[in-house]
Amino acid sequence: QVQLVESGGGLVQAGGSLRLSCAASGRTFSSYVMGWLRQAPGKERDFVSSITWIAGTTRYADSVKGRFAISRDAAKNTVYLQMNNLKPEDTAVYYCAARRNYETNFRFWGQGTQVTVSS
Repeated sequence: QVQLVESGGGLVQAGGSLRLSCAASGRTFSSYVMGWLRQAPGKERDFVSSITWIAGTTRYADSVKGRFAISRDAAKNTVYLQMNNLKPEDTAVYYCAARRNYETNFRFWGQGTQVTVSS
């Protein structure tokens, strides 16, 4: 069974940085896309970023381009989201997710980690 465990969330002032980590286990992820999504209070869950496990191809939501960077460490089976120049509107629960390359929707989810950005 796939397990995704996020860590690294917290409280930070606007303009600050955080790095989220997602430890993945349960299978080989070579044919997977790993992603980060977020959900703010009262809003739908939105896509933030994704990365293909082998090629390292990345995608970003327009709202985080130039500020966030996704990466993965295959040896550690871990995906990271480096978040710089954080804004209050980045406040949300951030979820790590995984799907197979050929799937459209993310299939596996972590429990989420809270990121709060104060103004």
